[in-house]
Amino acid sequence: MITSPKNPRVKDVVRLRHGRHRSRQGRILIDGARELSRAIGAGVRLLEVFVCEELCTSDEERGLLARLPDCNAERLHVSRQVFEKLAFGDRAEGLLGVAETPQTTLDDIALPENPLVVVLERVEKPGNLGAVLRTADGAGVSAVVVADAAGDLYNPNAIRASLGTIFTMPVCAAERAEVLAWLRRHQLSIVAARVDGSVPYTKPDYRGPTAFVLGSEAKGLSGAWTGNDIIAVRLPMLGAADSLNVSATAAVLCYEALRQRARQM
Repeated sequence: MITSPKNPRVKDVVRLRHGRHRSRQGRILIDGARELSRAIGAGVRLLEVFVCEELCTSDEERGLLARLPDCNAERLHVSRQVFEKLAFGDRAEGLLGVAETPQTTLDDIALPENPLVVVLERVEKPGNLGAVLRTADGAGVSAVVVADAAGDLYNPNAIRASLGTIFTMPVCAAERAEVLAWLRRHQLSIVAARVDGSVPYTKPDYRGPTAFVLGSEAKGLSGAWTGNDIIAVRLPMLGAADSLNVSATAAVLCYEALRQRARQM
C-alpha cells in the first residue's frame, strides 16, 4: 500500500500528465474503468495499474478489478489521498493505468470496402479530438487520421473525451502530405469543410468511399486541401458566428453520410 504522495512511483505517474514526459517515456495515462476496459480489449499493453479499492464502488470498476490479473500489469494499491493526487482533474474512480503508447501508422490501417474516414488537420484541443472520436465511433467511421498533429494523440483529455473509443477506433497521426497521398491512393472522395466552401454539405454523394477533412477552429484548413479532386463544402451559419465547433461539424457530416448510406441498404 502506497500512502505517501511523495512516493517515487507516484511522482513518475504525475509527470505523465505532461506531453513531453509521455513522449520521452513512450507511456500514457488511462484514467477510469471504462477507458481502461476499452484499452485492454483493444490490446493496448498495460504496464501498471494503481488501485484504490475504497473508490472502486461501481459494478464496472469491480468487474475490471477481476480482469486485471489477466493483463500481466503490475498492480499497486494506494490510499485515497494518493489516488486523488494521481487522478486526472476531479475524477477519482479508483483505477488508473499506465500503458505503452500505441504506435499506429497509416500503413497499419486496413480500410473496409466502402470506408468513411475523418481527417483532422492541426486540431489543437485534445478535448475536441476526443469528441470527434466519440462521434466517429457512433457513426461507424472507419478511421480517424490527424494531419500535422499539434500535440500527442493520447493526451488524457482526449482519452477521457473519447470515452476510451480512441483505443477501439483506428487512429493515427501523420504529415499532411502523407495523409493526402494516402487518401488519393485509396481513391477516397475528399470533402473539405470550409467556411468559404461553395457546395452545401448535403449536396455531395457520401455513399461511396469518402474522407471528411476538418481544420482547427482558429485557422481552419490549410491551402493543401484544395484541388480538382477535393470538394469544399459549407454548413449553413444563420447567426453571428461563422463556424461550428470542429466536433459539431464532424458530427453533422458523419451523420449525413450515415443517413445517405442507410438509404441504399
